Amino acid sequence: MIKLALTGNPNTGKTSLFNMLTDSYEYVGNWAGVTIEKKVGMLNNKRGQLIDLPGIYSLSPLSRDEGVTTLYLLDETPSMLLNVVDASQLERNLHLTIQLLEYGRPVVLALNMIDVAKKRGLNIDVEQLAKQIGIPIVPVIARTGYGCDALLETSIQSSGDSGIAASPRRFDYGPVLEGAISRLEAMLPKELTSARWLALQLLEGNIPVLQKLRQYVDPVQLQACYVETEKLVQETGGIRLADYIRDRRAAIIQGWLQQSVRETKEQHTTLSERIDAIVMNKFLGIPVFLAFMYLTFKLTFDWFGTPLSDALDSLLNGFVRDNVSSFLDSAGAAAFIKAVLLDGVISGVGGVLVFVPQIFMLFLIISFIEDSGYMARIATVMDKLLEGVGLNGKAFIPMIIGFGCNVPGIMAARTIEQPKERLLTILLTPLMSCSARLSVYSLFVGTFFEKNQALIVLSLYVLGVVVALALAKLFSFTLAKEEESMFIVEMPPYRIPQWRTLSRSTWEKGKGFVRKAGTFIFGGSVVIWMLGYSGFSGWNVPMNESFLQTIGSVISPIMQPLGFGNWQAGAALITGFLAKEVVVSTMGIIYAAPTDAGLEGAITQFFTPLQAYSFMVFILLYVPCLATVGVIRSETKSAKWTWFSVIYALIVAYIIAFIIYRAGLLLGFH
Repeated sequence: MIKLALTGNPNTGKTSLFNMLTDSYEYVGNWAGVTIEKKVGMLNNKRGQLIDLPGIYSLSPLSRDEGVTTLYLLDETPSMLLNVVDASQLERNLHLTIQLLEYGRPVVLALNMIDVAKKRGLNIDVEQLAKQIGIPIVPVIARTGYGCDALLETSIQSSGDSGIAASPRRFDYGPVLEGAISRLEAMLPKELTSARWLALQLLEGNIPVLQKLRQYVDPVQLQACYVETEKLVQETGGIRLADYIRDRRAAIIQGWLQQSVRETKEQHTTLSERIDAIVMNKFLGIPVFLAFMYLTFKLTFDWFGTPLSDALDSLLNGFVRDNVSSFLDSAGAAAFIKAVLLDGVISGVGGVLVFVPQIFMLFLIISFIEDSGYMARIATVMDKLLEGVGLNGKAFIPMIIGFGCNVPGIMAARTIEQPKERLLTILLTPLMSCSARLSVYSLFVGTFFEKNQALIVLSLYVLGVVVALALAKLFSFTLAKEEESMFIVEMPPYRIPQWRTLSRSTWEKGKGFVRKAGTFIFGGSVVIWMLGYSGFSGWNVPMNESFLQTIGSVISPIMQPLGFGNWQAGAALITGFLAKEVVVSTMGIIYAAPTDAGLEGAITQFFTPLQAYSFMVFILLYVPCLATVGVIRSETKSAKWTWFSVIYALIVAYIIAFIIYRAGLLLGFH
């Protein structure tokens, strides 16, 4: 089977092209490292696989996600390399192309965003450029699918499996470097392919390559050759070895472009630049972002999300419940079965499903931020603020992703180069309010803060960010002390996202919530109902004598100073560790059981507005869900940091909820 490896710089449209060429759909976003591990999809013509590798600027990795590409090339043998480049940024993109040519597999170049290049006044002679580089070049527009069929056919024809062989390309790096390359090649075993490529990557400081070569050559010899070459280059050129290699490649690229690229008109201020003058203004940047988030919550709660949720609630707890009840009565179902389905499944799972429209609306807007190009601007705007607390703007990207779900947010921290900054980001991302918490907010703001829903929810999201920044400052004194920070992020041009892309991206994010409701929350709701249905005295006991009451009573006294010291809230918090959505399903079972007033009406008997806000703050900050804890353990590879993330979050949640509740009482709220 043919294996095509998809490579390229970030923001070249690589993942969009992957989606066009395969039957699969993968996450699309406009920032470095959106593909944080290799993805595999079956080609549309069923003739092979397409492997989507992380977006990188060089094969010498700075971060974990960049290392995936180098490790793949070291350990695998792809049939062909499909190199995606941005036609409007050829000079920068072709540095990676040269490294791929030196690797020694057939290469096809996908010249993407040719429409953007034309708008910028660049006239590219594709045939001449292909002749200069010596490989097939296919112009494409990945977002619309233009040229994708031709690219796929060219790639299949050019692949190594089709009988076309490709030798590693040799570019002249000057006598000093060529001598060092020859010495390194002589040290390597004959069975190693791409020996020249390995030698060059070693001289560039590629750590994965160094680790591989240490298996065959004495590390002392490798280090001696590197040091000697570095010394000679500095003596003759006065620059670092890696910079010298880059300069030689830049000269090669300049030669190619002089023969094949012409500017047809003067450069004008682009729309992206005009928008950036506002959204990236040092005074307006953060207010614009907050205004955008406020608009997000107005759409989610006031204008679209809540009306749809109310309609779904009426359907589930009216039509569906009544018809299920009538069917069970006519079928002569036992009271136990009827109680399980009506009070366990419909009250539990249904209590979560009613918030699906609001959650999908939030995911739709997050997808819009990602695909429009605004995500990178947010990171840049936040960089100054984050720099003051020991992080950089790139750390805010995982946090924004965490607004949708903390799990991919934490995984996105792989794009951060500095290990200690990456650790800080992993520890702090769970403080971002994920969509699972949104179901809890929706319940409480719709009940207690109907006129200010968007403002209340915005305050919770902002609180999560503020607490994260404060803790980043505290943790950076010890965890990231004296570590140099690096912030490099590319500004993609603004684009109007295609509805097809937005809808698919929203569905990919949101279907996990629906799947969880149909499986995990379904099972959890039945178990929770069983705990509320049974007790030490047997089955069908009053809720106040159930096992659920016993469990909730364990922590309810501890929660008393926070304003929600009833056992019902305690039980919901305990089950919420499994998944934050289960908090709502637990409440649906507990609070709605003794009354016909519905969940919203029932919780008004147990909470005041101040107590409700204190409870939402605690939900925002207390222990991450089980899936998040698992990914923290996986990403940090440390039980110590995993336990730390759970314990510190619980302590912080308690302190802040206590302060808010007590301050509210002093100010006369109730």
